[in-house]
Amino acid sequence: MRIPATILAIVVAVAAPGAATPEQAGPAQSLASLRTRVDAIAAELQPSLVATRRDLHQHPELGFRETRTAAMVADRLRALKFDEVRTGVGKTGVVGVLKGGRPGPVVAVRADMDALPVQEVNDVPYKSLVPNVKHACGHDSHVAVALGVAETMSRLRADLPGTVVFLFQPAEEGDPDGGPTGARRVLEDWPLANPTPSVIFGLHTYPSLRAGQIGVISGAAMASSDRFVVTITGKSTHGAMPHTGIDPIPVAAQVVMGLQTIPARQMDAQQPTVITVGTIEGGARYNIVAEKVTMVGTVRSLSQTGPATVKERMDKLLAGTTASYGATYTLDYIPTAPVTFNDPALAASSRAALEGALGKDQVITVPSQMVAEDFAYYQQRIPGFFFFMGVGNPERGITSNWHTPTFDIDEAALPVGVRAMAAVVLQALLR
Repeated sequence: MRIPATILAIVVAVAAPGAATPEQAGPAQSLASLRTRVDAIAAELQPSLVATRRDLHQHPELGFRETRTAAMVADRLRALKFDEVRTGVGKTGVVGVLKGGRPGPVVAVRADMDALPVQEVNDVPYKSLVPNVKHACGHDSHVAVALGVAETMSRLRADLPGTVVFLFQPAEEGDPDGGPTGARRVLEDWPLANPTPSVIFGLHTYPSLRAGQIGVISGAAMASSDRFVVTITGKSTHGAMPHTGIDPIPVAAQVVMGLQTIPARQMDAQQPTVITVGTIEGGARYNIVAEKVTMVGTVRSLSQTGPATVKERMDKLLAGTTASYGATYTLDYIPTAPVTFNDPALAASSRAALEGALGKDQVITVPSQMVAEDFAYYQQRIPGFFFFMGVGNPERGITSNWHTPTFDIDEAALPVGVRAMAAVVLQALLR
């Protein structure tokens, strides 16, 4: 049966009277609509993002001491009418739960809060007011961006298909007192349950990219990080008669050189591994053969199996070298963080979301990093995507690397970070 053209025209007009609401729209149309609203909100929030970041920069706090920062975060989330705000998570962490107006998955956003024991040297209006403590890695920016995303999502709440959990984590840089890192402590209190996210997102400043750019990696994004303590014990004697003792200092020298053959000759060169001896200490006086030498260092690897392989090879090297001199050794090998591994499927969908929100030319593939992130502990439980927010500006001299006294950011990056994080969250909610 053929429908007359006049009747067909009426049907089409009734079926599509205007733009669909987010509730009526398909995923693609709904995502486009929400992105437009996110862009407007991020632009509106820019002054408050800068103010928040500067306030945090002036009042930095070391790991598990982020009491002022955590209180500010919790107050902000409560003011945004979050459904639940938990404090004291992993000692000083904060978890906020925002339930959308429509059913859907649970997605998590993580931001780290701690600063570093670094003296601020930049002559800026927001210079750190705490001696020898500075946000030299950009965690102040991470918190500011996450709070901006939290406010953005709260404004979109009625149209959000699912729940967004915001985790403000302590002590990503480690426990100043030597205990477990912040992510491990958080997971003891909140093991990604009640609610249970299906995916988790995080971002980090990146000085080598300009503000406005976003860096992405699929697969191994950041290296594992382990710490080792080696003690080589010999036999002390007079420095003029070394043959009557066992000198651990030349043994230690042989070990230091031998350790470099592990990554250079015993590991797959396509999966980089680094072994660094950071400190070496031994001896009491210039004319006494030392009784023992202690070496402390770090192992970094982009291979999932790299740390276990290094530990095995270190044991063999130490056993053979010390035995040949008649010395003994102990090896304390302490895992700090596994490889930060971006789930390839999640990385692909997230990249598409970032390109859709910011433009393909602003989303850059960056090389894997040999620095580490305890965000990796969450990725061992659920798929996670960790990406980079460009903060550099060579024209203004903002080029210093992480963990340096001159580190700073171009604050124009902050609203871009909000748009980027909101984009991947919305993509995950609407998929």
